[in-house]
Amino acid sequence: MFVQVRNIKVTEGNSEQVVNRFSKEGLVEEQEGFIDLTVMVKKVRRGNEEVIILIRWESEQHWKQWEKSDAHIAGHKANLGKPKPDYIISSEGAVYQVKAVKTGKQEIID
Repeated sequence: MFVQVRNIKVTEGNSEQVVNRFSKEGLVEEQEGFIDLTVMVKKVRRGNEEVIILIRWESEQHWKQWEKSDAHIAGHKANLGKPKPDYIISSEGAVYQVKAVKTGKQEIID
């Protein structure tokens, strides 16, 4: 498994705008090897907020196919030259090779 992580820092009160953007249905869900996309917001009392987007892929090759796909490139080209929203402070990305996964035991009740 391969994981892509994006960490987006936003001004106070604006995390929901990022959550809404990444929660909408999109082309990534249709890609071969896509497992799931999780959007998380760091709990803060006040101040800047942090949104983490976690995208799981079956393999690094599947992620690379998405990155090089016409749909992904077209999406980025459509935003080329547009200023980022004022509420976004920073955005960083990283990728990880998953080495171990533990799952919980679930009881099935009929």
